[in-house]
Amino acid sequence: MAGAVREKAVAGREERGGGAGSSGPPAARRPAGRRGRRLRLPGRRVLIALLLAVIVLGGFAGWVLYGSNWLRVEQVTVSGTDVLSADEVLDAARISEDVPMATVDTDAVEARLAAELPRIGAVDVDRVWPHRVAVKVTERQPAVLLRKEESFVEVDDEGVRFATVRTAPENVPIVEMQVADSPSLDRFGRQRLRESAVRVAGALSESVRRDTRTILVRSYDSVTLELSGGRTVLWGSAERGAAKSKALAAVMNAERDARYFDVSVPSAPAASSS
Repeated sequence: MAGAVREKAVAGREERGGGAGSSGPPAARRPAGRRGRRLRLPGRRVLIALLLAVIVLGGFAGWVLYGSNWLRVEQVTVSGTDVLSADEVLDAARISEDVPMATVDTDAVEARLAAELPRIGAVDVDRVWPHRVAVKVTERQPAVLLRKEESFVEVDDEGVRFATVRTAPENVPIVEMQVADSPSLDRFGRQRLRESAVRVAGALSESVRRDTRTILVRSYDSVTLELSGGRTVLWGSAERGAAKSKALAAVMNAERDARYFDVSVPSAPAASSS
């Protein structure tokens, strides 16, 4: 009887302690309250309230941009003009005042200005909130002039003809084409020969360009500069323009009394007084 009682007591201790071979403390149990806890989502009323708030804010923003008097065009400014007037730019831009700033199509305005005023080489149109539109233009500069009856056509350094003027601008060389009997006319065409004169003008230093009165084109390989004071420069073709410009500056500095210069071969420039 006493042995049976001891066996039950041992069995009870094994059940509470995790068995006869267990030496650690009994495993902790997770509280029953945490086992079923889950994240609660916002209720339907909260979602509807948030949606209504977004709709109201979006409608208010749209009204501010397009319907209110708070963000409307009150001023259009023009900068960067030289030959053009501000009124000419404003007339071509056609930006209405007292319209919503958001409705001003800046890309369309830039396209209109470029199409209607070829003198404009680059243009930026920006909204300056809350009430101003700024138009900044960069005018093309003539690199050479072409004779056209009693007028002159201005051509920039990209070969773009952008304006016809009655009076020749100062310090801009005039291109003279004498290619009627040249084989280069059939091979290259008048337009390409004219472009070679533009390339030559673009290669000249600022001081030489100011002194150049005429760029005479006789063929693709024969371009001559007529400078102030009766000086002449045989340039040759339009190739190697940078090297020829550097050679011309050096020989003009070394031969200050010379009237004729030859830089058609820039590695061997020549000068003479006759």
